[in-house]
Amino acid sequence: MKIATFNINGIKARAEALPRWLDDAQPDVVLLQEIKSIDENFPRELFEERGYNVETHGQKSFNGVAILSKLPVEDVSRGLPGDDEDEQARWIEATVIGKQALRICGLYLPNGNPVPGPKYEYKLAWMERLYHRARDLMVSEEPALMAGDYNIIPQAEDAARPDAWREDALFRPESRAAFRKILNLGFTEAFRARTQGAGHYSFWDYQAGAWNKNDGIRIDHFLLTPQAADLMRDCRIDAEVRGHEKPSDHVPVWVDLDL
Repeated sequence: MKIATFNINGIKARAEALPRWLDDAQPDVVLLQEIKSIDENFPRELFEERGYNVETHGQKSFNGVAILSKLPVEDVSRGLPGDDEDEQARWIEATVIGKQALRICGLYLPNGNPVPGPKYEYKLAWMERLYHRARDLMVSEEPALMAGDYNIIPQAEDAARPDAWREDALFRPESRAAFRKILNLGFTEAFRARTQGAGHYSFWDYQAGAWNKNDGIRIDHFLLTPQAADLMRDCRIDAEVRGHEKPSDHVPVWVDLDL
């Protein structure tokens, strides 16, 4: 089962690029972030005609997450537990059925800038809620994963110029500590389980020629429970997609599980 995460930075802007990538890469399941569309306006037919079941959790002009799955989808849940007043569309989860069931959670973690301020406080509070959901996933002892745009640079090697990010919400010590707290529950960070070293990025800003300079950061991650990690065959970043026509500033990251 090939599962991808992709922050598309607007479904309307990526109406040609995203289907083209799907046709080339042929993922079984895709977790999308920043669809920037209410559910009623999401172009479902683009994906249903390619054999995908479509589940969305949208929001006008901002945020928004979705699941595309060629496999049966059950028990869909929208919104990260822990704050009934949080109206930002940043979390969707469901069970997909391959050779066995897999719980998939798609997330768009808050950016948090500027620091300090209410947006950073929201980011850290959201990560605390994420920790509690992650803990429940571990307790279930079932194959599960949490994937998406975490807006977290885990280590210095995950940025081409780490010094430029020292005071950014994506790289602040508090942000990284919150990410490690989740990892330390027993999750496997899929890409680093397969690939070590610097120079591997999933985001390049549109400004200042970042793509041409390879001035990137790695902020799109897969966290796997032990039961899912045991099934992992590969995890890669499709970096070349950033050089295609009308690209997102993110690129797809995918795992292959023996499911």
